[in-house]
Amino acid sequence: MKDAGRKPNFLWITLEDTSPRMGCYGDSLARTPHIDRLAQEGTLYRNAFATAGVCAPSRSAVITGMYQTAIGTHHMRTAHTNVHTPELPTPYFAVPPAHVKTIPEIMRASGYYCTNNAKTDYQFQAPLTAWDENGKEAHFRKRDDGQPFFAVFNYDATHESGMWPAESMRQFMPNYEERPLTTDPDQVELPPYLPNTPKSRAALARHYDNVANADEFVGRILQQLEEDGLTDNTIVMLWSDHGEGLPRAKRWTYDAGICVPLIVRCPEKVENGQVSEQLVSMIDLGPTVLSLAGIPVPRHIQGQPFMGEHAESRDYVFATRDRYDEAYDKVRAVRNTQFKYIRNDYPDQPYLQWIPFSHLHPIFQELWRLQLTGELEGDKQVLMQNKRPPEELYDCLNDPHELHNLTNDPSYRDVRIRLRKELDDWCGKYDVWGDIPEAQMVATMWPNGIQPQTAKPLFIPINSQLLGKNAVDEGTFKEPTAVMLHSATQGASIAYTTDEDLNPRWKLYTGPIILTDGPACIRAIAVRIGYKDSEVTEAAFELGF
Repeated sequence: MKDAGRKPNFLWITLEDTSPRMGCYGDSLARTPHIDRLAQEGTLYRNAFATAGVCAPSRSAVITGMYQTAIGTHHMRTAHTNVHTPELPTPYFAVPPAHVKTIPEIMRASGYYCTNNAKTDYQFQAPLTAWDENGKEAHFRKRDDGQPFFAVFNYDATHESGMWPAESMRQFMPNYEERPLTTDPDQVELPPYLPNTPKSRAALARHYDNVANADEFVGRILQQLEEDGLTDNTIVMLWSDHGEGLPRAKRWTYDAGICVPLIVRCPEKVENGQVSEQLVSMIDLGPTVLSLAGIPVPRHIQGQPFMGEHAESRDYVFATRDRYDEAYDKVRAVRNTQFKYIRNDYPDQPYLQWIPFSHLHPIFQELWRLQLTGELEGDKQVLMQNKRPPEELYDCLNDPHELHNLTNDPSYRDVRIRLRKELDDWCGKYDVWGDIPEAQMVATMWPNGIQPQTAKPLFIPINSQLLGKNAVDEGTFKEPTAVMLHSATQGASIAYTTDEDLNPRWKLYTGPIILTDGPACIRAIAVRIGYKDSEVTEAAFELGF
C-alpha cells in the first residue's frame, strides 16, 4: 500500500478511565515501555483535561468538538433503560443542533478514510455517515490505495470495572476468570483520601496491570504502522476519555477525574521528547486534527487547535458533572495552570450519591466498611461528607489532591473572583441545557416521547432534458447525467452506495453523483444525529448513448 503522501494520516489510541500513571509521566511502578517510547518520539502534555469525569459526556464532546452542555449530551446515560429509577426520561438519544456533525464525517467529506475500532458511546448512535467502517474489524488497512486515513482504536480494559474482584465481575460476565496480579499491591500508592487497605491496594494493582496490557495494545498498533511504512506520515495521538476509575476521581471534576494522559507524535513537526505545560481540553482534539489536515474548522466548533499553524493557547479548561446514572447533580469547574474553581449548585447534597454501578468498586466498599466501624478519619472522610460547600477553590500545584479549600481564605479572594467570572462567562455561552430539567429537554428533542425520523432521500437526475425540477427513482438516459440526493430534514447527511451487497460500503454524499454509462442502482439513507435513520430508498437508472 502506498503512502498517502501529501496529506497526513491520523491515529487516535484511546484508553478508558486512565490518569497519567505511566513511566513517561514519572510513575516508577508503571510498566509502559511502548507509551514511554511514543512520548520520547513526540510531545507529552502535562495539562490535558477531559470536559467531564465520565465517558459518554466526554466522548460526545471529543467527537463533535462541542461542549456536552451545549448539545444536550451532559447526562450520563441517555440510551440505557434505568431499572432502578424507571421514571427517568431514558432511553433517548440526544439531538444536537442541526449544524453539528461528527469530526470524522468532516474528515470523510475531505477524502479521508475514517475508521473506529470499536467503542462509540457518544450519547447518540454513531451516524452511518461518521465512519467508513465502525466495528471490531475496522482498520486503516482497508482503505483505497493512497487514501489518507483517520483511524481510532479504543482500549477498554482499563475501565473502572477492571479493578473489581472476580465475584463482582461475574455479575456481568458469568465465566470471568481473575488473573493473578503482576503488580505488587504493597508497592502501589493510594491518594490520601482513600483507605490504604489490602483490598484497596489490590484494586489499584489490578489497574496497573490493565495499563500494562494497554501498553502492549499500543505497541501492536504502532508496529502495524511501521510494517506498512506509515510512521513518517502519521500523526499519533494517545489519550484517555477521562481520569482513573477511583472514588473521587471518576465522575468528578477533581483532577483525578479529568486530568488525562495526552501524547502526540507528529513527524517532522516538533523536536522529539518534548514536555508541554500547555493547557489542553479534550474538546480540542477534533479541531486540531482538522487544522493539521488542512481542513477549515467550522465556526460552530467550540474546541480550538492546540498545535500546528493555527494553534491557539488556552488560559482555562472547563468541566461538568450532571446526572450520572440514577443521581442528579450539577457541578461546574474551571481550571488554569495553577488554580481550580468548582461550583456546587446542589450544596445540600452529600458528595456520595447513590450510583449503584460505582458502589461495586472495592474501594467504595472499603470506604463504607471503615465509615460504619468509625475507623475512617481525616482526609479519608472527605467523600463521606453530607453537605458540600457552594464553592471550592484549590491550588492544584501545591495541593494536587485538592483537599484544602481556599474559598474563604482572603489571600485568594482575587483568584476566586477571577475564576468565578470566567466560569460565569463560560456558562453563559456553553451551558445551554444545564438548567433545563432533563424531561423538558427530552420533550424538546423527542416530541411526545417519539424519536424524530430523518426524511428519506430523493433522487434528482440532471441533464439536458431533465433540469432538476423533479425527483424520480428510475429512468433511461442517452447522455451523461448528474444525480443529486436530497433530504428535507434540516441538517441531514446522506449515505449512498452503488454496491448490491447486503452489507455494502456506504459513501458519504458530498455532491452530485455523475453517471456516464451502463446501469446504475443507487441506494441512499438520510441521517441526522439523534434522529432515527430514514428509510432506505433506491433508484435505478440506465445509460446508453
